[in-house]
Amino acid sequence: MAEKLKITLVKSPIGAIPKQRATVEALGLTKMHKTVELPANDAVKGMVQAVRHLVKVEEI
Repeated sequence: MAEKLKITLVKSPIGAIPKQRATVEALGLTKMHKTVELPANDAVKGMVQAVRHLVKVEEI
């Protein structure tokens, strides 16, 4: 199992509902194609699941 997740914003959250926009920002994704590395814990996985149509996820 991976220790970290590499999360990239691939679709703009402009048209998303406000809760999803807040989730994207809480993940640290502020601009298109920005990538962040976060720990692969349940909290982060739940946030990614909520915005799975906006992000690309890779296990590291």
